[in-house]
Amino acid sequence: MREAQALVALRGVDKVYSNGVVALQGLDLAIREGEFVSLLGPSGCGKSTALRLIAGLGDLTRGAIDWADHLSSSARRDIGFVFQDATLMPWATVFNNIYLPLRVRGTPRAEAAPRVERAMEQVGLAGSGKAYPRELSGGMRMRVSIARALVAGPKILLMDEPFAALDEITRFRLNDDLLQLWASQRWTVVFVTHSVFESVYLSTRILVMGARPGRVTAEVPVAVRSPRDPTFRTSNAYAEQCRTVSARLAEAMQP
Repeated sequence: MREAQALVALRGVDKVYSNGVVALQGLDLAIREGEFVSLLGPSGCGKSTALRLIAGLGDLTRGAIDWADHLSSSARRDIGFVFQDATLMPWATVFNNIYLPLRVRGTPRAEAAPRVERAMEQVGLAGSGKAYPRELSGGMRMRVSIARALVAGPKILLMDEPFAALDEITRFRLNDDLLQLWASQRWTVVFVTHSVFESVYLSTRILVMGARPGRVTAEVPVAVRSPRDPTFRTSNAYAEQCRTVSARLAEAMQP
């Protein structure tokens, strides 16, 4: 990969926590603009740690994170983050939960309203602005979380196993909706998952991470047609790609 094309690159990144746990060691990875990249690996391999470091939610122990020149001065403002849990404010309506990032930036409510409505439309929640999180299903709460990440118009969307706790039907539906959004908006997405099947379905490229201390052990491009649809899940191309990624993951987990 030519690093000149990278939107963000991690170079020789180590992360050691105060209790002595070495979460990442010598992590090198680069993300190009417009890609959908999945970080795939076993639990505890440092996937989420790497994502949080990209988001600026923590300090490196060693190494560097380099941003493209046009993002270097405002990188954190151009990031949307979707956590594994929806992390919504239970006392606030859907509208107010989505409005939060713009409110923090000082955008008046009246000025923000069209952007909030647009974000709700993008994730299939049009007309739900007055509802409260307790009135929503798990899948709908995650849609609110995604809308909140999108409302400020991020250049890069970081997603930390956002669908892991959902039932399979809801997860498939949200996978499809996410791909349609990505195809139409063309942000850069970095998606953390421990599911081979999800990573192959969603990604243009998969970075396989080995067991702690985390580092990239394999890079697997997903050379499959786009846009993808549910028929892809039953295709020979999908099955073959899943076998390839599964083999790389098994190698990464070897002691």
